[in-house]
Amino acid sequence: VQLQASGGGLVQAGESPRLSCVASGRTFSNTMGWFRQAPGKEREFVAVVSWSGGRTYYADSVKGRFTISRDNADNTVYLYLQMNSLKPEDTAVYYCAADSRGDFAYDIWGQGTLVTVSS
Repeated sequence: VQLQASGGGLVQAGESPRLSCVASGRTFSNTMGWFRQAPGKEREFVAVVSWSGGRTYYADSVKGRFTISRDNADNTVYLYLQMNSLKPEDTAVYYCAADSRGDFAYDIWGQGTLVTVSS
């Protein structure tokens, strides 16, 4: 089972990069999400999407700027986070995660991808 995140890097404030996460090795039939951890801070929730992609939920800090989506294939899920109007305070390591048991306790994690937003 593997979650591989990519798409991070150094960006300017206001830019709109997209993060990707490829989840493979099992069926991911529950919610998946993005979380982030800024330097010196606790990891925090960013966004979550249902299995079908029809339901999404966002942290207040990113609502209206970020969009989470997913494409499901056989034993592989492509999870995305479109980030618009980035701010320096969005600087963090972004992690994709999967809920394997259906209890919203995210127990499968990717390695993280660093997004640095310069002003």
